[in-house]
Amino acid sequence: MADPRDRNGAVTRAGGSYDAAYDADLPKDTAGGRIVPFSRRTFIKGGLGIAVAGGLGLAHGAETQGDRQVSEQSVVIQRTIPVRHEVDVFVAGGGPAGVAAAVGAARQGRSVFLAERQNCLGGMGTAGLLPVFMQFSDGENFLAGGVGREVLTNLQEAGGTGPAGGATIRAEVLKRVYDDMLLKAGVDFTFETTLVDIEAAEGTVSLAVLAAKSGLFAVRAKHYVDCTGDGDLAAWAGAPFEKGDEEGNMMAGTLCSVWADVDWERARAYGMQNQQTRLDDAFKDKVFTVEDRHLPGMWRIGERLAGGNLGHTYGVDGTDERSVTEAVIWARKLILEYERYYKEYLEGFEDMTLVTLGAMHGIRETRRILGDYVLNLEDFNQRATFDDEIGRYSYPVDIHAGKSGNTAYEVFAKEHKELRYGKGENYGIPYRSILARGLSNVLVAGRCISTDRYMQSSVRVMPGCFITGQAAGVAAALAAEKGTDTRGVAVDELQGRLKELGAFLPNC
Repeated sequence: MADPRDRNGAVTRAGGSYDAAYDADLPKDTAGGRIVPFSRRTFIKGGLGIAVAGGLGLAHGAETQGDRQVSEQSVVIQRTIPVRHEVDVFVAGGGPAGVAAAVGAARQGRSVFLAERQNCLGGMGTAGLLPVFMQFSDGENFLAGGVGREVLTNLQEAGGTGPAGGATIRAEVLKRVYDDMLLKAGVDFTFETTLVDIEAAEGTVSLAVLAAKSGLFAVRAKHYVDCTGDGDLAAWAGAPFEKGDEEGNMMAGTLCSVWADVDWERARAYGMQNQQTRLDDAFKDKVFTVEDRHLPGMWRIGERLAGGNLGHTYGVDGTDERSVTEAVIWARKLILEYERYYKEYLEGFEDMTLVTLGAMHGIRETRRILGDYVLNLEDFNQRATFDDEIGRYSYPVDIHAGKSGNTAYEVFAKEHKELRYGKGENYGIPYRSILARGLSNVLVAGRCISTDRYMQSSVRVMPGCFITGQAAGVAAALAAEKGTDTRGVAVDELQGRLKELGAFLPNC
């Protein structure tokens, strides 16, 4: 489904109203989900007019939202708001993709403004407390070259990868690394600033509307890079998208955590694999409300600190704030069950104490914006190479089950074991997969790029986001420099500039 705020809603503009179209029978052209067209209601010409509409066509203003029925009324609000920034490139979202996009664009000499809704950059690696990046390399080649390599190097030099080194994350150090990178690149950015709307006509976005403590304001840019994770900007501008599987089921989410007083020497001597194998005993003892056999586990992020990627929130929809609210409330209770499990069934964790839970809920999957090319499972199997590739990556297929139970877990486990690469193997990511279909000045980066579900589950992790973000930022800057739209960018010149930044492009 499209954004619940706009489903079957009326849109008020300067000439009247119309019903937003939703074609449930639109054909599928890729595997793994229904294509959803999108119509976004906005009017900004000297002022801002918003119609918040819900439930039109349903009795008594009731709107069906998943398995809920929500009563809503319609109001029209008009405001005159300032255009606070006029830039070459606007980046929506400051996660790993947004950081890479903003730095990449700024290093091309373009003016950039980035808006981040949290009070830090980095998304899941910082506010979300995800304790590990996942792989930067295929075992032979460093794939997230350029901004991604700089992030990891700067983090390591600042002591932010934990005692074991590698790609683990100390979130507070990573926050400072990201701050410094954007400041040094000359990127203008603000925290606690949320994208709430856009103005678009005939496939071109002209304004982004943001909400912050100072109120509503607009940003006018030549090109827009959607790094929201959910594809908000592109979807609101009219780009079609897929969401979940054919029934709309999406991967479960996770609320990550930090724990103190872990005896890592005893834990490692006992064997970290026992985190998984002792689950059967805990299930028999009714430790868990839901039998979830998929346990990503704990990572060492300090001498006695652990970063937890524990438990799943099934049925969460990251584009619905009501769904996210329910998931977070449940996850805060669920963590008590994992605390009991680690303390009573494993060794080295008996004295551990919960320090904090993530400020943002970990969402693995929502919209996949459809681009000029949909990267797909066949490309993964073929280790595909493209003439217009903007990077290469190699993480395995990692579709966390959308439902609990043995059957769903066995499907995940089989795919995760079989759909992975050997040393030195990788796949290409084409420029066409970051071009939002039907839009002339919008690129997408991060977990919402144009893929099927299999490829989304691979490229969604942070090093993959660095790759696509960097490419999107450089492409947006290049388009602004040349005065062209995103499809007018010379791919060979884009590839050359990416290689100058350090991107891994062995076939170009």
